[in-house]
Amino acid sequence: MNKLFSTVSIACFLTISVGVVHAQSDQQVRSELQKKIGQNTKIKSVSQSPIPGIYEVLVGNEVFYTDANSKYLIQGEIIEIATGKNITEQKQADLNRIKWSELNPSNALKAVRGNGSRQLAIFSDPNCGYCKRLEKSLQQLDNVTIYIYLIPILSADSAQKSKQIWCSADPQKTYIDWMINGIAPSGKSDCTTPLDKNMAFAKTYGITGTPTIFFTDGSRFPGAVQITDIEKKFSSLK
Repeated sequence: MNKLFSTVSIACFLTISVGVVHAQSDQQVRSELQKKIGQNTKIKSVSQSPIPGIYEVLVGNEVFYTDANSKYLIQGEIIEIATGKNITEQKQADLNRIKWSELNPSNALKAVRGNGSRQLAIFSDPNCGYCKRLEKSLQQLDNVTIYIYLIPILSADSAQKSKQIWCSADPQKTYIDWMINGIAPSGKSDCTTPLDKNMAFAKTYGITGTPTIFFTDGSRFPGAVQITDIEKKFSSLK
């Protein structure tokens, strides 16, 4: 869906709407909205937002808003002026969060630097340019354990390379040689791999792009984020 309103427009709409809507139950709003948007778009939940008369709507892992009469569907952010808290952003982060314990380290390549005390999980495609850029940046990190979950989502060649990496004598070295040094993996690709399990996990948790980074608190960072942002996140976890 295209962005329907800017944050400012939403704020104006909310100001006008609060005084004219009638209170409805969450279920009533959900039922009415579902009829209007059609059954092909499944609503996960509807609940009261912090603003009277405005309801939070979850569709998949996306956050929208609607009025009590389900007349409008709003895409944008709610920001609490007094504190500067971005309520929508926080909700989106919570929706994208996973349980670190649900990750299976045996399905990942593992690299340990220094004391390995800090941990990252990264979902990567070997043909992903942003993944290669991230790998080069990650070489700056110390005292870290990095788990790489291969998900070949870009092409058949991605699947072939992923298998060759996993089936090699030293998968982690083969992965780095390819991602950083451009040395293509070779050799067998017929060993047992966790690729199907990784792909299933990615589908379950809405991991649709690479790289996707997870921290031990379950929060995710999509894309080739800056090392400064990773270090900042690590500091917040202490």
